Amino acid sequence: MKNNVKVQRAIFNLTQAELAEKIGVSRQTINAIEAGKYVPSTVLALKIAKLFEKSVNDIFELEATD
Repeated sequence: MKNNVKVQRAIFNLTQAELAEKIGVSRQTINAIEAGKYVPSTVLALKIAKLFEKSVNDIFELEATD
């Protein structure tokens, strides 16, 4: 799953730690999401999208599978 969490975080001038605190996860979780190593739960994706005032689809994009 592709995402633009890092871009949105930069627009809002937030560190990984600050974003993590605002949505109730660890900084390591944010790092893993940004690196594409962790797919967030629906609830977590909704929290991130709400914080950035975007839709989930604006933040996360499913990659095509064969």
